[in-house]
Amino acid sequence: MTTITLPPEIESPLADAARKQGMTPELLALETLRQQFPPAKPEPAPKEGETLYDFLAGYVGTFDGTGEAFSENCGERFTDYLVEKHKKATGK
Repeated sequence: MTTITLPPEIESPLADAARKQGMTPELLALETLRQQFPPAKPEPAPKEGETLYDFLAGYVGTFDGTGEAFSENCGERFTDYLVEKHKKATGK
């Protein structure tokens, strides 16, 4: 919470305006600040069963992949790649 000390040239007109509107100066100041600085909207949460792609659809940088599971069996695939590279390099 922040406390703001108002100088007399702001405090007096704020109090007058609040009195005319039938509210406290604090409420009028808060209402005015909220109009000037609206609260940020909370980010929507992913829905049940929704993938990350579904959640981010429409944003820059999203794309529909090939469907191939590149993250599965990474160690085995990398080993196979190294063996093939070695065979090509040595001719064996």
